[in-house]
Amino acid sequence: MAEFGDRPPFAAETNGPGATAGERPTDDRPAHDDHGAEPVSNFDGREHFQRVGHEQEQEQDEQGYRELDQVLGQRVINCFYGQVNATDATFGFGSPSSPGHAPGLVEPDEIDLLLRDFLHPDGYDVAAGKLQSKNLLVLVGEEGCGRRAAAFSLLRDLLGEDIALRSLSPANSLAQLASPGSLKPRSGYVILDYLGETGTTAVQDFEIRRLRTELRRHQSFLVITSSSTAQQRLALREFSVPWHPPEPLDLFDHCARNHLPPNTPEAVTAELRARVSELRRPADVVKVAHDLGGGVDAALEALCDSTRECVRKWFDNKPGVGDLLPVAALAFANGLPERTFEELVVSLDHCVRNMGKSTGDLPAEDERPPQPAVSIDQARVHWKQRAVGIAEAVQRADDIEDRCRSERRVVFTSPRVRDLVISDLHERYGYELWYPLRQWLDQLSVEGSLAVREEVARGVALLARYALAEVEEKLLEVWAGGISSQRVTAAFVLQFMCADEELAPQALNLALGWTEGRGQERAITATMAFAGELGSVYRFDSLHWLWVLASRGERIASAARRALVLLLATAEHEPERARLVLRYLRTRARRTPGGKDREITLGIIVQVLGARRLNSEEPLAAFLLRKDPSLSGQFGALWLTVLHSPHRASAIAELCRTLVALREDESASSLVRLLGEAMQDGMNNQQRAALRNDLPAALHHPRYSLPGIQQLARLLLDSSS
Repeated sequence: MAEFGDRPPFAAETNGPGATAGERPTDDRPAHDDHGAEPVSNFDGREHFQRVGHEQEQEQDEQGYRELDQVLGQRVINCFYGQVNATDATFGFGSPSSPGHAPGLVEPDEIDLLLRDFLHPDGYDVAAGKLQSKNLLVLVGEEGCGRRAAAFSLLRDLLGEDIALRSLSPANSLAQLASPGSLKPRSGYVILDYLGETGTTAVQDFEIRRLRTELRRHQSFLVITSSSTAQQRLALREFSVPWHPPEPLDLFDHCARNHLPPNTPEAVTAELRARVSELRRPADVVKVAHDLGGGVDAALEALCDSTRECVRKWFDNKPGVGDLLPVAALAFANGLPERTFEELVVSLDHCVRNMGKSTGDLPAEDERPPQPAVSIDQARVHWKQRAVGIAEAVQRADDIEDRCRSERRVVFTSPRVRDLVISDLHERYGYELWYPLRQWLDQLSVEGSLAVREEVARGVALLARYALAEVEEKLLEVWAGGISSQRVTAAFVLQFMCADEELAPQALNLALGWTEGRGQERAITATMAFAGELGSVYRFDSLHWLWVLASRGERIASAARRALVLLLATAEHEPERARLVLRYLRTRARRTPGGKDREITLGIIVQVLGARRLNSEEPLAAFLLRKDPSLSGQFGALWLTVLHSPHRASAIAELCRTLVALREDESASSLVRLLGEAMQDGMNNQQRAALRNDLPAALHHPRYSLPGIQQLARLLLDSSS
């Protein structure tokens, strides 16, 4: 595929300040100011007004990134040190997923695992024949119908079991794949959950045929999986095959042949098969077959799904408003302290009671009926019978190490219950509930604490499984263009959507949609999304678009630079992802020899070299070098790049801080030697002499003048000679 510096899919040229007539400015600055007023040309205080407005924008943006730093830092800590309290949290980055979910090479052993229970359904031979003859195939079907496994199986049949296949981003442009150097000989490629393209059918048709020609020339094959609703599918109709899962009982017999005990009573087997026949997703059928390893009774119990039945019965009993609203609120506020949750329920109740009302609807004060006497209910006792088996109040502390400060929290009995409740709320209730619920969620996105907004984001991400269009239009589009707290909430929603393999491509699509022509606020929200889980799953897309945004107007560019640093900081326990980010920076530096782009590149590199760990003052470079000494080559090259630039003073200062941070490490000498050796090939004698003079002089500063630091400096300089 293309190298690091090549333009990934959907990349558009950005227009600079000197854009010609008809071109859209890169800054995406709206025609009106932030307060909705048109610019006034003859206002004496205009410059002051603009300066104050810009300062407020900068403070909001900075506040948003402080919150993002805090949450992402805590998630990394939770993932790697086990401090997990939330009942259904998604923590850390780069969590294991099924093969091909994240773009990259899919090794043969991963494909073996994916295809362990695969059964060829009707239509498989037709699909195989079309792929062999056209080198390009699109499997069109509903989510969960087995398209992913089929794509890998079809490619393996053609290329052999020992060849690794490459999964590409669902945002890939087919024109990009057809460009020279993108394809390798006799290779297999998959694009899972293809997002579609917005070009005209004629243009797409031309690019697709060019891609097919390139695939044939390289004797390579591409399989795309997509839903029937993806945009602009007409150009791919010639290459499309409808995909349907195998019959549930056929798949069950195929998977269970080694698990079903031979002495199982016929009545039990009949009940088991009857329940399996009702399943529609191959993954559900395979799970039942694997559950047989724990006994037939365990498999039947799982099929009966007591959790789903409990939730269904609760809703079938048509709970009153007094019970429904707390459970609906809990779907978006799970695990919060009970005192906080009660306030949120009251505010939701207020939204429900005032739906459709305005001040004009209220009667005059002397016409209002007398108010009933105040009654205070024992609300907390109700959780014992309000939603038995669904929700409960438990005693739990925020900090697992500080149990003395524990307090009651209202939680669902399991993460799956939360998902089932949101599903039933969506299926059973309409405008009368969801309109005030959306109003309430809007209020929380503005006024809620960081912990509240994080839980709101989790709930909205779950809702997106059932109502993606509504979530996008009514919530995410509004929040992404809103104030700082709303933008952070929108970014969190995209992070949590990435935990669902079916929603992750949609999260990427949403973020990409905010990068171009949607205003500064949405572009900044996209940078936040790319800095987190989205950047972990779709690494090249995120790196590329952050780089594009770093060339925009200063407000967007500043956010993009911050996100690039954060993307590296969240990879502190993933050396491979850290290496990818550093290599990307090296490639960009090599391909921008001068001009404005060069200055932008150097500024980003200096910011990366000076980055601190999340929730710590320790230099990130020192930490990464300790975790993986092989990164010294990447860091050495980046330091050389800025040492030979106008940013030399900043580069030396960050080098001093890194040496100080490494000073007390047992392996400090070997790490510094590796760093020096990585720098030696890029310096001539004059540059080495200059560094020998400047670095020791800088280390005489009281901040760095510590025992042993000069010895480390000499070791670095001797290694670079």
